[in-house]
Amino acid sequence: MRKLADRLERITSFHVMVLMEQAQQLEQQGRDIIHLEVGEPDFATPQNVVAAGVDAMQAGKTRYTTALGLPALRQAIADFYQSRFGVEVPASRILITPGASGALGLLNTLLFNPGDGVLLSDPGYPCNDNFLHQVGALPQRIAVGAESAYQLSAELVRQHWQPHTRGAWVASPSNPTGTLIPMAEMAAMKAEVDARGGALLVDEIYHNLVYEQPPATALALADEQDSLFVINSFSKYFNMTGWRLGWLVAPQQHVAALEKLAQNYYLAASTVAQHAALAAFSAQSIALYEERRIILGQRRDFLLERLPGLGISIPCTPQGAFYLYCDVSAITDDSFALCQQLLHRCGVAVTPGIDFGVHQAQRYIRIAYSASLERLQEAVDRIARFIGR
Repeated sequence: MRKLADRLERITSFHVMVLMEQAQQLEQQGRDIIHLEVGEPDFATPQNVVAAGVDAMQAGKTRYTTALGLPALRQAIADFYQSRFGVEVPASRILITPGASGALGLLNTLLFNPGDGVLLSDPGYPCNDNFLHQVGALPQRIAVGAESAYQLSAELVRQHWQPHTRGAWVASPSNPTGTLIPMAEMAAMKAEVDARGGALLVDEIYHNLVYEQPPATALALADEQDSLFVINSFSKYFNMTGWRLGWLVAPQQHVAALEKLAQNYYLAASTVAQHAALAAFSAQSIALYEERRIILGQRRDFLLERLPGLGISIPCTPQGAFYLYCDVSAITDDSFALCQQLLHRCGVAVTPGIDFGVHQAQRYIRIAYSASLERLQEAVDRIARFIGR
């Protein structure tokens, strides 16, 4: 058998995929499974957005766009930054990508050579590591806890930057914790990265899903040092996961290089999805998205009230996204085993902490509140019965 590339040994799989497969098998046997493991909203794409995609197909708008994306969509995103955040971002700096994952691939190819180090939080989104491995770069995972809201900080960047370090990846709100990086801390982190000639890469996929405060963007920070890159997606706030559409905001001087990479990597994002996404910025769509954001906040508050009574603590209240990063050490010292038990004995699917890193992973699970309040109530009742509370 032909030997495969060595990099495959460094690219990890999601443990939750094993649980999802088991959940599907249980459902085929007639079991009722409450899915709190999947990282996508349970809301359908708004009908006007779907209609815009159908209209585009019927009008024959099915040919390639440029690698940078549909000009009207790039401008709509620029207008959204101005109206929503008061931040001026020229459309010429925006690239449309096949999901945020397309942007991840572009950035790692653009910025990092084999052997370059990149700072990331542990816990954090695991695919960042795998994209780095793809180009031979080295993830430098930094153990973080509740004391820093599970986020990197300027001080941690100072402490852990090494001669081979070339950048830092952060997310605000984050997956799996839902915590934010305060804008003052983001600015301080950027200053540390700038001083070392590195790049600050910011994942803002969830940044419109914020509850107690207005959403903010790292793009509000001046970028005189040419170091700031921001990715976003139509998947979460805009409820378009299966349309596979995202975007990247980059310094102007790097756009031509990114366009060249995009031409070779994927040619262009889905044309139909891009035309559909134009309708996502309509007043009708934004009003619906805001209603759904409020619903997600109500779900979060329900779980924050109920879970501690079951011995499941949430060390940091999530300010955004739709996840709770839960400490279950009062119940078990093996969170993956607990996830298996909750699935098979309770019919409740959640994600084990080992999918997000190694730091104290055995004591955490992630719960996605991507189910109705009624289903969340049922999930809590089932877990309570299981653990005898």
